[in-house]
Amino acid sequence: MFVIFYFLLIRPQQRKSKDRNSMLRALKKGDKVTTIGGLHGTILEMTDDIIVLRVNDVTKLTFDRSAINNVTARAEAKADKPEKSGSKAEAKAEPKSKEEATSEASV
Repeated sequence: MFVIFYFLLIRPQQRKSKDRNSMLRALKKGDKVTTIGGLHGTILEMTDDIIVLRVNDVTKLTFDRSAINNVTARAEAKADKPEKSGSKAEAKAEPKSKEEATSEASV
């Protein structure tokens, strides 16, 4: 009987708790989140247990980290990889004219 309760009630609850804790640990500046009260905002500042959300251009609200319900959009990485010049996309973007193609073929 205990085994049935474990697999139907206790184990799923532990999994949800573990997922929520990992989501709260992975929060970072710039993430768009929803609070447990339904307020949508973007994370401006963070400490270990306090988060400051920007709701609009001038409104900043302070919440406990545990008040975050879910992340609606993750912040993009600021350090993008530099693009290589002469990539395949650029080569395909410039189609050759018939004259160039025939002159290359005859060489």
